[in-house]
Amino acid sequence: MADYPRAPRLLFLLRQLDNLTATLGKSVAWLTLLMVLATCIVVILRRGFDIGSIALQESVTYMHAAVFLLGTAYALQYGAHVRVDILYRRFTPRTRAWINSLGALLLLLPVSIFIGFISIEFVSSAWRIREGSTDSGGLSMVYWLKTLIPLMAVNLSLQAVAEILRNTLVLMNMTDAANEAADSEAAQ
Repeated sequence: MADYPRAPRLLFLLRQLDNLTATLGKSVAWLTLLMVLATCIVVILRRGFDIGSIALQESVTYMHAAVFLLGTAYALQYGAHVRVDILYRRFTPRTRAWINSLGALLLLLPVSIFIGFISIEFVSSAWRIREGSTDSGGLSMVYWLKTLIPLMAVNLSLQAVAEILRNTLVLMNMTDAANEAADSEAAQ
């Protein structure tokens, strides 16, 4: 392994970005349990007691949106995203690092930044009017729900930077450092 003076700083930044993504991903994962419980309560109230709650039903939708939007970076970090790997799995780690870096740099980052940019006015107008549910008895926090979109873009952009850093370490023949960062995160 070659000695690169910037590698410890890259590794530190990579760990920080990975920790941020993992903390958010693990936190939002608990919403899946709450979604199941809320859905069960909705069904029991509706079928057993003929009581409906629009707010409780909408809360399931809010949690579902949070899991997907705030969990995207976590899925990327752990390779749980969709990948067509017909050829990819046959490539060397170095070739994979190039593909992953270029994909993050040329596709993921621009798309994330674009989504963040175009969502600003959408979210701002929702906050200006304190947008609420269109259903009577629904949650009056649609503006909070819409805020998840730019948050997803920021979180996914940060994880894209982490992926670029991880692959840069591989390309610098510092695979031990890149693996160490990934392993330390997986242990948490």
